Amino acid sequence: MNRLVVSALIGVAVAATAMPASAHHAVQTVFDMNKPVSVTGSVTAVEWVNPHSYISIDVKADKEGVQHWLFELPGSSGVRQLRTGLAERGGLKPGDIVTIDGIAAKDGTTTGFAYKLRVADGPSFDLSNRQPHNR
Repeated sequence: MNRLVVSALIGVAVAATAMPASAHHAVQTVFDMNKPVSVTGSVTAVEWVNPHSYISIDVKADKEGVQHWLFELPGSSGVRQLRTGLAERGGLKPGDIVTIDGIAAKDGTTTGFAYKLRVADGPSFDLSNRQPHNR
């Protein structure tokens, strides 16, 4: 496998395991409320963990090839809505094409907090009561 791809996969794995350790936080401490982001890509992993779940997606970038994004989901009510709404189609699986609207991380990484998720061949989910960048 290409050395760059292996490095990227290791980076995503490290980020995914590091984030749950500091997952219980105020959204404003990690994410920029004034930096909305909308990305469309292919699901690579879904982690249904407490207190926040995570979705990893690969997004085609113009010059950079593929960007690996990691999105944190809101608390249990948003996750419950997503899991229940996708149960008939077997859940959210690697390879599914989704569009995620949210806010970007303050540190400039390809990490975000999701507040809306749309499945290309299925439903759309508003994961929070209101868009966080409008608070």
